[in-house]
Amino acid sequence: MTLSLHTLAPAKGARKKSFRVGRGNASGRGTTAGRGTKGQRARTGGRNRLKIKGIKQMLLGFPKSRGFQSKFPTVYDVRVEKLMAAFSDGERVNLAALKARHLVPNVAARAKVIGGGNVTKKLTLVGLLATASVKEAILKAGGSVEPAKK
Repeated sequence: MTLSLHTLAPAKGARKKSFRVGRGNASGRGTTAGRGTKGQRARTGGRNRLKIKGIKQMLLGFPKSRGFQSKFPTVYDVRVEKLMAAFSDGERVNLAALKARHLVPNVAARAKVIGGGNVTKKLTLVGLLATASVKEAILKAGGSVEPAKK
């Protein structure tokens, strides 16, 4: 048999007649029409919002993502007294050196030197932020403050 529009037909068993419900008791699906008795699901238009109930368990299974993640990196503070204790005279202080001496965590992207002690050593700050008073104190002690190289 050649394939043409008038010979096209679905495969045997592919299409099944739907069961007609609510056609009287003799049909076998009368009275409640397969909906059981009473309740929201038995009523006409009574399946609204039931999908949400089914989704609830799935939603509860997802991990909670609360709060928000700032796009700006956290600036970690380092006190001058800690620098004086960790570094020797004439040393260069950068972010890698601070991480090596465990003054800032390894995830730190930026660090800022703040007051809280006397500057007694000649240090060179490279690529670190510093307060105005700390800059002044480091320069007075004979050190320097260099911006980060790009």
